[in-house]
Amino acid sequence: MGLTLAGELTRYGLTVRVLDKAPQRTDKSKALVVWSRTVEHLDRLGCGAAFVAAGLQVPGISIFGGGQRLGHFDFTGVKSPHPYALIVPQSDTERLLEEHLATQGVAVERGAEFLRFRETADGVESVFRRADGAEETVASRWLAGCDGAHSPVRHQLNLEFKGDTLQSDWMLGDIQLEGVQCPGQVELYWHADGVLALFPIKGSRYRMIADLAGGSHPADPTLEEVQAVLTRRGPATLRASSPIWLASFRINERKVSDYRVGRVFLAGDAAHIHSPAGGQGMNTGMQDACNLAWKLALVASGAGAEGPLLASYSPERSGIGDQILAVTSKATAVATLRGTTAQFVRNHAAALIMGIPWVREKAATIATELAVAYPHSPLHAKHPGGPSPAAGERAPVRAGETPVSSGRVPEFVAFGAGGDGFAAVAGRFPRLLDPIIRAPFSPGGLWLVRPDGYVFLATKEGAWDKVEEALVALDAPKSRTPAL
Repeated sequence: MGLTLAGELTRYGLTVRVLDKAPQRTDKSKALVVWSRTVEHLDRLGCGAAFVAAGLQVPGISIFGGGQRLGHFDFTGVKSPHPYALIVPQSDTERLLEEHLATQGVAVERGAEFLRFRETADGVESVFRRADGAEETVASRWLAGCDGAHSPVRHQLNLEFKGDTLQSDWMLGDIQLEGVQCPGQVELYWHADGVLALFPIKGSRYRMIADLAGGSHPADPTLEEVQAVLTRRGPATLRASSPIWLASFRINERKVSDYRVGRVFLAGDAAHIHSPAGGQGMNTGMQDACNLAWKLALVASGAGAEGPLLASYSPERSGIGDQILAVTSKATAVATLRGTTAQFVRNHAAALIMGIPWVREKAATIATELAVAYPHSPLHAKHPGGPSPAAGERAPVRAGETPVSSGRVPEFVAFGAGGDGFAAVAGRFPRLLDPIIRAPFSPGGLWLVRPDGYVFLATKEGAWDKVEEALVALDAPKSRTPAL
């Protein structure tokens, strides 16, 4: 989250400092999946190709129960340049983002422990302890706490981390695995004892996750215990060996109500944590960063009005956090359902539902995070009956075209028929609107797309007065060219 935010802000020309208490980046696989929407954001950041080259493209997920395959979700049909789940161990994700930051002249300051902060009249003063033990005070315009589930920034803000710790134990194994049924795909097994999930990483290296019965948090599992669960819940052919990482954990489902207090922002695990079902956590945090960065950059440049832009971050991303919590909680509950009768009903209902093509398509769109949208954003003007995609929805990513400006300045992009109307609006808002108009998404429509690739305005062709009205609401008046 912090690395993504730093990369975006630096791309937009802002000066950042990235502090990390850890003396070195993680060497564990941890968060594995980078979903399609996140890869699209990484493309814009400039390092998407490096992620694709480093990762494994997984085309789908198969769910098994009662000795048969209940359903299969195919990602290859989703409408994205990246129609797959990209498996990249978190150790590689952090490395790739650090390497990208380094190309922009930014180094992560490791061993730097955040101590405290205070808001000033025009910014934030943060105090941290450097690796050499000396304390340093940093003055900045804003502070972003991307500092994890135990966030010191969140604690100083005294924000309640509302939620629960689920009373179930889980085991995790990063292992070499032979005998899988669907090589190169994710496999989920709904068993009477619980769920077993298998994620391919590279070659025969897999991640296994399984819930355990019992009320006490167990010690990290042994390879023998991992094999016992594989044998009990999966196909008889499964054989584990050469463990790289074995661990146990419990699931927390918690979230703050507000992602912003004054000049201080929270993102990622500092703001929300939830079940690993669906691999949404890291992606949600990275997209928090992408949402916040362009707003900070527009305000910092003097082109955007601070009030509406920064006030929109928390409601937009908190709404997404609520959705992710609800979906992952429900998915975990379904997968870990206990009781013979309940499991029988679940399996048969799931097989029936997953047999419907549009259900599979919708599930794939949700899983890949292409369905993330801001329909109730306070930023967006509502125009009922407007064309699709509507305000708040993801702008289509068409072959050979990006729906956002490729420049260093965050700009809105118009999609529609050009002419004098566009020229007049572009001339009046030279710091907000990309001077190049793109072809409309469909005939008869006009769209204005935000710097993060979401539709800001959807209206009828030629309604440049609506575009001007929308930009005036976000524009810092001193950056505007007066109308003639």
